[in-house]
Amino acid sequence: MTTNPYTLPDTCDEDERLFLRSSGAAQRALDYYLKEDAAPPSVDDTLFEVKPGISDEEALVHASDLLRSAAATAYESANSAHGNSRDLAFSVVYLIDMAKVMLERSLRLSARGAEQPASL
Repeated sequence: MTTNPYTLPDTCDEDERLFLRSSGAAQRALDYYLKEDAAPPSVDDTLFEVKPGISDEEALVHASDLLRSAAATAYESANSAHGNSRDLAFSVVYLIDMAKVMLERSLRLSARGAEQPASL
């Protein structure tokens, strides 16, 4: 004769079943799994938001600072790596530097455009 190593849970009495049915967690679970017409909850995927009213130049300066930090991190990572990992890390440094140069060019053009008075 073999015995079942798994014991079956005790069955609930009627009062316990009514209590479980009226609990908020049970109701949410039932709503989630059984109601087909329920709209999925809206999920805000935004990690962060840009401060409202920030100027284009301020945004570009901040992006330049972020790129400088990313380049420093990638450069330090490349210095401690060897072989292909080192080459990949230095390629990231190069890509960040290229993006930073393009960003700084946009900043210079933006500053130059602000200096020139608008013609009427």
